[in-house]
Amino acid sequence: MKGKGFFSHKVFRIGAVSLLIFAAVAALEIAGVFSYLEYKAYDARVLLFAGSTRPSEDIVLILLDQNSLDWAQQTRGWGWPWPRSAYGEITRFMQAGGARAVVFDVMFTEPSVYGPEDDAAFASASEDFGKLVQTLFFSSSVAAETSWSGYAPRPGFSIRGYEPSDEVMTGALFPVPELSRTASSMGSIRAKRDSDDVIRRNSLFVEFDGEIVPAISLSALAVGEGMENPELVWDKSGRMVSLGRYTIPVKDGNALVRFRGNLERYIPYNAEQILRSCDALLAGEEPLLYPEDFADKYVFFGFYAPGLFDMFTTPISSVYPGVGMHITMLDNILQNDFIRESPAAVVFVMILLCSVIGCAVVFAQDSNVRSVAGLIGTLVLLAAAACAGYAGGVWVPVVSPLAALALGFFVSILIRYNTEGRQKRYLKAAFQQYLSPVVIDELISHPDRLKLGGERREISIFFSDLQGFTSISERLSPEDLTELLNEYLSAMTDIILDSGGTIDKYEGDAIIAFWNAPTDQPDHALRALQATIACQRRLEELRPYFREKTGAELLMRIGLNTGFAVVGNMGSSKRFDYTMLGDSVNLAARLEGLNKQFGTYTMCTRATRDAALQPGIGDADSLRFRELSRVAVVGKKEAVTVFEPMLPDEYEGRKDLLAGFDAGRELFYAGDFSAALASFEALGERDPAAVHYAEKCRELLRYPPDQWQGVWQAVSK
Repeated sequence: MKGKGFFSHKVFRIGAVSLLIFAAVAALEIAGVFSYLEYKAYDARVLLFAGSTRPSEDIVLILLDQNSLDWAQQTRGWGWPWPRSAYGEITRFMQAGGARAVVFDVMFTEPSVYGPEDDAAFASASEDFGKLVQTLFFSSSVAAETSWSGYAPRPGFSIRGYEPSDEVMTGALFPVPELSRTASSMGSIRAKRDSDDVIRRNSLFVEFDGEIVPAISLSALAVGEGMENPELVWDKSGRMVSLGRYTIPVKDGNALVRFRGNLERYIPYNAEQILRSCDALLAGEEPLLYPEDFADKYVFFGFYAPGLFDMFTTPISSVYPGVGMHITMLDNILQNDFIRESPAAVVFVMILLCSVIGCAVVFAQDSNVRSVAGLIGTLVLLAAAACAGYAGGVWVPVVSPLAALALGFFVSILIRYNTEGRQKRYLKAAFQQYLSPVVIDELISHPDRLKLGGERREISIFFSDLQGFTSISERLSPEDLTELLNEYLSAMTDIILDSGGTIDKYEGDAIIAFWNAPTDQPDHALRALQATIACQRRLEELRPYFREKTGAELLMRIGLNTGFAVVGNMGSSKRFDYTMLGDSVNLAARLEGLNKQFGTYTMCTRATRDAALQPGIGDADSLRFRELSRVAVVGKKEAVTVFEPMLPDEYEGRKDLLAGFDAGRELFYAGDFSAALASFEALGERDPAAVHYAEKCRELLRYPPDQWQGVWQAVSK
């Protein structure tokens, strides 16, 4: 019942806090607080996926760029503006090739500066072609017309299922009468600017003087498909429009386009190439391009040169040609891959879900690490969902759900810190003087362990002691002795704890520690060895400082063993320690003292070495080992093989010496004490272990054993 009540308490907290977070974030979402950041997050996805889809091969782009302006100035003597007859040449070239439709995203609202004949030349080409779309610009300027021009063809478009009350225009700028009269259709170039002045959407149509004026891309489609009386039909949801066999997702009459990247990804030509090809064909020469290259293509003509002022800011670029929006719109229609905006209901569901997750990863976990991991995992999933959504054609919102997730997480952290955290801080303050931080955290996470009992598990055990510390302590005052011990023990303890070890106890200058309890550490043997070497290195660094304080050399002997032991809380019901018991523990203690008999300061068993060198455990190349001996320690009948661990640089520096030692040791194992003695003596005083082996060989030569088994019999603890 207690567990069930605790669970219900957590669920109540998660529900209450997440609902408050949801209400706050939803209100901010409705107020548009997140709009700017959401736009930028969306733009990042646009750039990321812009190159992942192929532009339609049915669309061709012709740009009047700076190269074309320079060429026309040099070869034809044209300044700016160009004569309209140039556009007529381009139109006739496309007519000869059988282009599906030609769209001029150019404002021809003033008569040509070259005279009426110039306008007439362009108009004649337009009339002969019969598939040319001109631009209609809507404005409230004085020169704008307030009713449909009598000389312009009416669009012939109609709509059904939608009331465009907010799309009514009051003024329009038509092309000059000659060009208006001969155009097959006219289209609007109106695009939807978001609040950050970036264009991401294109308006399907505008209403002017009772006429439905389609976007220039829709006009091109209607002309190219030969549609009669085209009709835009909204479905019941108001989020999908059909035009003949094509469908377009919309919101408030605007379509969110999927950008393909820079316009260079389309089939790009410039006006110079077309006009030079026209000249070549008239002269009977080989042209740069053939009219047939444009057969059945939708051809868009637009400006792309400094000073021509047809640039807009889009997610792709801050200087994106205006014609690019209309090409992209038609491309999306032909390939049916617009981006659809998520309904408001989906946005609020995501906010609620992220609010719950933000709270749950805190209240449902007892570990801050797991809480942060849950938060990061959710962030990754949210980012993945946003990217996958865009790839699938859906704008998945991220900023408001992210805000709900972060707010839920941090508010829950504050609440937990001021409630459950208060109890944990009390426990840490009460036990930090007696237990290692790892044990404290384990007890906080599992309060049931605050009782007597233990478990059998494999651990790596550490025993250390200072050489000759009794004589050192006799020369120091109690205050100096205490200060020395505190400094020494602090330095060694920091290394052990940083490696994940647990301090069992201190006994004067002796340190007893172990790894792989209470927390699982598969690499516990490697941790113990690395911590041991780090302790010796640190003591070597501190030795001059301690020598100045004590007048003596501080040298530490360490014994390491790996094996099974009973680990847990042991003592009385009122007073107990987290400690260890077993033969493996006793063996580690024996090895610490056994260093004296070999002149070494660090010794481990084969079990520790083998456990550290297991494949996949850790960096086995970070350690080297010298086999010292097969030893029967006091109180043990069976011999154990012991090793001296060291770092690779030390091993390489002593490689020749160690090879000589190995040769002498093998002779010792074989019972050839005279040859072994010669090998060890050849090493001189360079290796303390060899010196001790030499003494042992002399002893065995004086008192030969009855049965030699190659085992060094330890004579003391």
